Amino acid sequence: MKLTTKCIHGSEKKYDNTGAVSVPIFQTATFTHPGVEQSTGYDYSRLQNPTREHLENLIAALEEGTEALAFSSGMAATSAFMEMLSPGDHVIASDDLYGGSVRLFEHISRKNGVVVTHVNTSDLAQIEAALRPTTKAIFIETPTNPMLQVTDILGVAQMTQKNGLILAVDNTFLTPYFQRPLALGADVVIHSGTKYLGGHNDTLAGFLVTNRDDIAEKLRFIHKTTGACLSPFDSWLMIRGIKTLAVRLRQQEKTALALAEWLQSQPLVKAVHYIGLPSHPSYALSKAQTSGFGGMISFEVESEAIAKQILERVALIGFAESLGGVETLITYPYLQTHADIPEEHRCAKGINKTLLRLSVGLEDVNDLIADLTNSLA
Repeated sequence: MKLTTKCIHGSEKKYDNTGAVSVPIFQTATFTHPGVEQSTGYDYSRLQNPTREHLENLIAALEEGTEALAFSSGMAATSAFMEMLSPGDHVIASDDLYGGSVRLFEHISRKNGVVVTHVNTSDLAQIEAALRPTTKAIFIETPTNPMLQVTDILGVAQMTQKNGLILAVDNTFLTPYFQRPLALGADVVIHSGTKYLGGHNDTLAGFLVTNRDDIAEKLRFIHKTTGACLSPFDSWLMIRGIKTLAVRLRQQEKTALALAEWLQSQPLVKAVHYIGLPSHPSYALSKAQTSGFGGMISFEVESEAIAKQILERVALIGFAESLGGVETLITYPYLQTHADIPEEHRCAKGINKTLLRLSVGLEDVNDLIADLTNSLA
């Protein structure tokens, strides 16, 4: 079954006999038992719910994993992954991550005794140099948020397999439609389902996917114990959103490439970061390990004043955090998504007062160009 078809038919287990095309929303907290020591397979919705099960089976099929778990947000999913670690464990992570992940690692994981070292994971030598006897996992985001650096997933997987480590890949930006980390050797895939998977800026969700039974067992225990599971209604919204994932991403990628090329031609724009541009330093690697480039662009303008002018003048494009929806959004990483990272670290990565991040939606490209033209004028 092709992936476009899987988005619609990837989980075909039937839960009733009405012939409903859309999976029902089982809006219940608990389930009755047929008798003593008997179960319908469902006992309590924190443990499992048929609507969420349908979604988890769908995500597992798309990522080519054996099990997926749906959480109440992407950060809940990342937190659950970190719960597999113990005090004294060491993790190597990308140094250009979503700010929320950095906040979790530096303030919660560190408090719990887990040490995280941040390196440029696009340089395998830096990962190798950071390995310690206590290293248990490598956590990468590729492409990274917001600088769109790309990590060689297969190269890192060979390293983790050699050293008996867990490789976790945040696949939020490209989704399984464009990139499937498990097939390249990753052990766990992480998603903020709020973004492209949901696709409509209306639902918070997160996912962990694995193809290892031992990891799945640990994560399922953490999932039911800590309780940050996705509600039945939000599970249904995610199922509905995923049905159009393929057509949304194809159009968003097409528009993003056109916008990236247009931005390159603007005199007030100093640099454009988009992995679909042949000038991107990881263009060849992206071509090799993905089937598409996605809809995320970061670009730098001449001054802080111009950056703020754009944010204040855009009319069609929304000035808001988040990404991956049908509406194009622009954000200011320096003050928004990465505000909790120390300034010297932000600036060292290029997350400065002139950087803007654009999440390309489904509007006509000419309307988006007109809005940006007016905001740059």
